[in-house]
Amino acid sequence: MMQDINVNPNYIRIFDTTLRDGEQSPGATLTSAEKLEIARGLMKLGVDVIEAGFPAASPDDLEGVRRIAIEVGNPLPGGEELLRTVPVICGLARASKVDIDKSWEAIRHAAHPCIHTFLATSPIHMRYKLRMEPDEVVDRIREMVAYARSLCEDVEFSPEDAGRSEPEFLYLVLGEAIKAGASTINIPDTVGYTMPDEFGGLIKGIIANTPGIEQAVVSVHCHDDLGLATANALAGIQSGARQAEVTVNGIGERAGNTSLEEVVMALNTRRAIFGFDTGIDTTQIARISRMVSNYTGIPVQPNKAIVGANAFAHEAGIHQDGMLKEQTTYEIMKPETVGLSRSRLVLGKHSGRHALRAHLEEMGYELSKEDLNLAFERYKNLADKKKVVTNADLEALIEDQIYQ
Repeated sequence: MMQDINVNPNYIRIFDTTLRDGEQSPGATLTSAEKLEIARGLMKLGVDVIEAGFPAASPDDLEGVRRIAIEVGNPLPGGEELLRTVPVICGLARASKVDIDKSWEAIRHAAHPCIHTFLATSPIHMRYKLRMEPDEVVDRIREMVAYARSLCEDVEFSPEDAGRSEPEFLYLVLGEAIKAGASTINIPDTVGYTMPDEFGGLIKGIIANTPGIEQAVVSVHCHDDLGLATANALAGIQSGARQAEVTVNGIGERAGNTSLEEVVMALNTRRAIFGFDTGIDTTQIARISRMVSNYTGIPVQPNKAIVGANAFAHEAGIHQDGMLKEQTTYEIMKPETVGLSRSRLVLGKHSGRHALRAHLEEMGYELSKEDLNLAFERYKNLADKKKVVTNADLEALIEDQIYQ
C-alpha cells in the first residue's frame, strides 16, 4: 500500500508498530495467532508498513513475524496484480549482526521486507547504557546499516532517544546512515520529552543539515509521557516528515505511543490545514481498535479521542438539543467515518426535554406537550437519584403516568 513519496509529496506513510512497540505495554503479550489476525486487520485498514515484531527477542517472536511476512506480506495466489496493495513487513533489530540476521530470516519471504535497526545517540544513553564513545557509535551505525543493506533493499535507521541527542551529532550520524544505505531515517522521541515546537524544529534542522537527506524518507516516532505524542507527530509532519510511526489505541511502553487513529483523523478532519493524504480506510478504525483492545486486554478509556465509548456521546441538554437540530454543532466528524453506526444521546441529569422526547419516540412513545412536560419533571427527579436511567426505568415512568 506504500505510495512513492517522490510521486506524491503530500502522502504520509502510516507505519504501524502495534505488534512491536504496542506489545511492549505491560501485560499486553499476544499469541502468534492473535498477531496474525491483527496484521490482517491492519492490512485491511490500509497501513503502509507493519512492524511485525522483534525477531531476536524470542523464537516465538521470530516465528510470529515470519508467519505475518508470508501470509500478510504477499498477495493471495493469483493476485499478483495486487502486489502494490501489500504492506511492507518490517522487523526490528538492534545494531548487531545477530539481530539483523534474525530480522532478515523472519521477513525475507515478504514481497516488501524492511529491516529496522537502531542505536542510541543521546549523551545519557551513550554514557550509561551503551558505554560507548560517540565515534564508536558512528562506526557501529555505519557498519550495521551497511550490513542490513547487504541483505535487504529497504533499511530504516533510528537514532534512539533522538529527542535528547545533540543536533550536530544527529546530523553526522544520520548522514553516515544514509551513506551506508538507509532509505528511511526515523526520529524517535523515545521518552516523550520534547515539546511540539521543539520537535518540529528538530525535524526541520535534520532536513536542512543532514548530508544526503533528500535520498531518504524522514519518519517520526513519538511517545506520550507528557501527553504530547500526537501533537509532536503532527508537528514533525508539518516540518517535513513523511512517515508517522503509530500504534492502534496509542498502546505502548509506559504512557504509550502516538495514536494511529488520532494522527489519521487529525490529517483527515483538518485537511485544509495539513494538506496531506494517507492510504487509511477510516471506516475500519473502530473495528481494529476493538480487536487490539480485546486481544491485548488493554481497555480503551471512555474519553479516548476517536475510539472511546464517549467520543460520540452527549449528555448535556444544550449539546443534545444542538445535536438533534444539526449534528455538526457538536461533532467535528461523523461516527460513520470511523466505522461507528451513530452518535449517542445519553440520558442523565443534564439532559433536556428535546433529548428525552427523541429517546421516547425511539422507544415508541409519542407524548403531547403537556404529557412530555410532566414526564420530564418525573424524569429529572429520577435522574437526580440514579446515575443511569435505563429504558426499563423510562417504560415504568411512562406507563405509570399513562395509567395513573
